[in-house]
Amino acid sequence: MASNKKYWKSVEELNENSSIVERLRNNEFVEEIPTEDFLGDKNALSSSSTSRRDFLKYVGFSTAAASLVACEGPLKKSIPYVIQPEEIIPGVADYYATTIADGFDFTNVLIKTREGRPIQIQNNFMEGALSGANARVHASVLSLYDSLRLKQPKIDGKAASWSEVEQKIKASIDTATGQIVLLTNSMASPSTDKLIAEFVAAYPKAKHIVYDAVSCDTAIDAYQQAYGERALPDYDFGQADVIVSVGADFLGDWNGGGYEGNYAKGRIPKNGKMSKHIQFESNMTLSGANADRRVPMTGADQKLALVKLYNIITGSNVSVANTAADAEVVKAAQQLKSAGSTGVLVSGIDDVNAQLLVFAINQALGSAAFQPAKPKYTRTGNNKEVTQLIKDMNAGAVSTLIMSGINPVYTLSDAAAFAEGLKKVKLSVSYALKEDETAGLTTIAAAAPHYLESWGDVQMKKGHYSVTQPTIRPLFNTKQFQEGLMALLGKTESYYDYLRAVGTSIAAGTTWNQLVHNGFYTYEASNTGSGSADFNGAAAQVAAAKKANGLELVLYTKTGMGDGQQANNPWLQEFPDPITRVSWDNYVTISRKDAEQFGLKNYHVANGGLNGSYATIKVGDKTLENVPVYIQPGQAVGTMGLALGYGRKAALKEEMQVGVNAYSLYKDFNNTQVATIEKGSGDHEFACVQLHNTLMGRGDILKETTLKVFNSQDAKEWNITPMVSLDHQSVPAKSVDIWESFDRKVGHHFNLSIDLNACTGCGACVIACHAENNVPVVGKSEVRRSRDMHWLRIDRYYSSQDDFAADIEKKESAKGLMDNIDTFQGLENPSDNPQVAFQPVMCQHCNHAPCETVCPVAATSHGRQGQNHMAYNRCVGTRYCANNCPYKVRRFNWFLYNQNDAFDYHMNDDLGRMVLNPDVVVRSRGVMEKCSFCIQSTQAVILKAKKEGRRVAKNEFNDACACSAACSTGAMVFGDVNEPEDAIVELTQDPRAYHLLEHLGVKPNVVYQVKVRNV
Repeated sequence: MASNKKYWKSVEELNENSSIVERLRNNEFVEEIPTEDFLGDKNALSSSSTSRRDFLKYVGFSTAAASLVACEGPLKKSIPYVIQPEEIIPGVADYYATTIADGFDFTNVLIKTREGRPIQIQNNFMEGALSGANARVHASVLSLYDSLRLKQPKIDGKAASWSEVEQKIKASIDTATGQIVLLTNSMASPSTDKLIAEFVAAYPKAKHIVYDAVSCDTAIDAYQQAYGERALPDYDFGQADVIVSVGADFLGDWNGGGYEGNYAKGRIPKNGKMSKHIQFESNMTLSGANADRRVPMTGADQKLALVKLYNIITGSNVSVANTAADAEVVKAAQQLKSAGSTGVLVSGIDDVNAQLLVFAINQALGSAAFQPAKPKYTRTGNNKEVTQLIKDMNAGAVSTLIMSGINPVYTLSDAAAFAEGLKKVKLSVSYALKEDETAGLTTIAAAAPHYLESWGDVQMKKGHYSVTQPTIRPLFNTKQFQEGLMALLGKTESYYDYLRAVGTSIAAGTTWNQLVHNGFYTYEASNTGSGSADFNGAAAQVAAAKKANGLELVLYTKTGMGDGQQANNPWLQEFPDPITRVSWDNYVTISRKDAEQFGLKNYHVANGGLNGSYATIKVGDKTLENVPVYIQPGQAVGTMGLALGYGRKAALKEEMQVGVNAYSLYKDFNNTQVATIEKGSGDHEFACVQLHNTLMGRGDILKETTLKVFNSQDAKEWNITPMVSLDHQSVPAKSVDIWESFDRKVGHHFNLSIDLNACTGCGACVIACHAENNVPVVGKSEVRRSRDMHWLRIDRYYSSQDDFAADIEKKESAKGLMDNIDTFQGLENPSDNPQVAFQPVMCQHCNHAPCETVCPVAATSHGRQGQNHMAYNRCVGTRYCANNCPYKVRRFNWFLYNQNDAFDYHMNDDLGRMVLNPDVVVRSRGVMEKCSFCIQSTQAVILKAKKEGRRVAKNEFNDACACSAACSTGAMVFGDVNEPEDAIVELTQDPRAYHLLEHLGVKPNVVYQVKVRNV
């Protein structure tokens, strides 16, 4: 029977004459609480006559009001599944194998989805997969939910239907009197190549031109000369004992990247051996930072060095001038020659002849790491054809131009000529994700889907075929470029059916379902083509290199931003550059010596922020004004560096319109230009997350040794155990315990190992942590105030002397007060060519956590499984825990970043919030945040095993932690130290293992491996 009981929300309702109840029904608060009257500013507070009693009235009333309103929950309407899809179980993640191929990044990945929403990208670690997701790949899931995406096709800026679009294009093609041009990025897609071939056969006036915003054309031309095909040679650095790089940042984006995994295999000392890496370069790069020996030199000197290496290794005698570092070049050549087949040389010099010398040297070595028989197709752009196209467009010779995946009005150095040529093309079409600089000028802006909404295929290298599958239904009214081609060809089948036919013909012996499930298929194939190349003639051409009459400007791509196509992605904008630790900017990097010559400065201001001069840079007739200046240790004297990918305006939120467009200086697609620099007016405010540059001799923070010492001495000599005094006796710090401990061998106990030898500083783990844990973006202004919310940071340290060992020696040799003061002040300044080390730091999950002892509300407490918990509901934001944390890994949430117009990023719109992980709460202001060892994922692994009636499998926990799952080099390994077969057990017992600040006795559950250098 129905209940007639009456329930009251508050005792105030018992008073029939109360006006409060009626007013609260219509208004959350009866009146605005005038706290600003007495708390608004210092003067008002000091002169306020408000008593403590009155203050408590306000607080008491607001509490009563909140208690009444809290009883009314927000109304959420939902429509249940009529027939629930079998693959979707609410609360359980699904994973799909796919491939990213956006013209710049190519890799096999797994997509984590929740209730049909892609929320995270992981590496596909199946054997044979070409995996190595970088920071941009991990962040690309957020670009799917970009609220500024093109939502339907447009004709002349007005919304149109796809039938109208296709009719207009078909009419233009059928009546074309001039060229019909398909201008695309490098797609490396067999099915698309087949479609384009059919299109060209159907329309004889048509041709296909490939354009890469960041060109590898010279290397492709060299490969074509030597091996008869437009492609790039592949390299396996895991096969090399000696690696010499001349201007190639192969741990960055050189030749499409993806080399760090195999590189790291040889960098971890095993059986007394590790590879040796020597780097000659102008800019300080990730590769140079990880090298055993780094030699800064100008681009002109790099060419001369390459000829010297060629002479010594091949026995040639090409006349060549001396470089500024001849002794280093000769030493590197001798080491390469001694290594023979276990040596390899790579170069990033934008010169066909220089690239031919690379082939000649590796052929002479018989290098096992050099693999030209299995070339890469991730870069196939042809600069000569692009240059000719611009001329043809301006001559009125192009009737129809159909573009896909490119933005030449932004990325071309001669963008004005291209834009002018577009006006003379009768019909221009751009298949684009956004109404970018190019799509805004074309006749038709064809809305293209994100790769996570698309079908496709990719041949990243010969013998490797991959499939792209959609992981969500298209969010908008979009069509793929391939579907457009099929419509123009009158094909009635779907692109999926067309793709399936191509895929099954290539992947013979496997089913289509298996191919889609795995995401890739490997088969035996190699390049048997050959060409003719005059290596001695190439050497003579390279030897003729002249020193620049001015400074050399070296253009590069940042690990975070790449070519700039994801410039509206806030994760990438806030991602600190691994080398400079600056976010939200690009800038010209310059050496200290050159900066002093031109009067350029960097300095810290009162709030701790970094400021720098502005400069004007000129290359030929092109001028770039108001370029921020960053003084970079390790920058070769006589050179400057500037990152591409910034300075965009179209289809970007105002907050993301940062930096300067360096593509305007990318003349003739050459990454090295002769430039001049002049100091500008005013100063620039950087958002730099790390202002201290050096370790200052603190070898207990980042421990390192040499391979010689590692092999010849006992671990206690190079991995010194911190000692403390106990009962007037010196004992190991970890043996002293003032806590009453409990048995940690029961159940699971998690540890994380970080190998400083394998960590390249790439930052993929940082973005993966953002995606998994709903870490908010705070914007440039807040980062500058040191309020960044990154749960995981990667500290970058420079040596003050030539190396870190000399830093320690200098520190320990100081005597007396004044000598110590001078020494420590000197140690604050990095060397002009420093050694570099990276150290990822997150919550160390101390078993004896110092944060736990000072929290007045027990919001932070330690669990039996080794994870330091954070109870957000209990946290009142005292920040005592942050003060007491020696690692400074806690972040105070100053603002409500979710649904707040002051922080107009992905959490401020419904589309962007689709990326949020439902297993992790979105935090409100006033609480502390920190790494949780992804406790939601570790518990999911435990529950999955329990449901299946089994023990957790060996190493099954590794992929539960977002950072370790994202690490392509294996530097991070996560696991259960109570599971004897887990890899983490051996790592915690390794002679190289140590804890950060172990002498404090906090007993962390993060263990580091001593860095070993092969010097």
